[in-house]
Amino acid sequence: MAERGLRKKLEGTVVSDRMDKTVLVLVERLTKHPTYNKYVRRRTKYMAHDPQNICRIGDKAKIIVSRPISKRKRWQVVEVSGKNYIKG
Repeated sequence: MAERGLRKKLEGTVVSDRMDKTVLVLVERLTKHPTYNKYVRRRTKYMAHDPQNICRIGDKAKIIVSRPISKRKRWQVVEVSGKNYIKG
């Protein structure tokens, strides 16, 4: 994939691969609570485009923001690594 300027990149865990050419990636981040100054774990799920269907549940996936592909899909899978990774 050719690089097109600065684009947001996130890393998360694949939690669903039931859709065709789409995976659901769970991204966790730590934020500081405004009142208690304690770090809180925040989770967000992103739908990402996976054109070769290589992602499996439990894989670590790096995703990058892209143009809208469908109603809820605005991310693309760039790299996959993890215990369930099978080259194909």
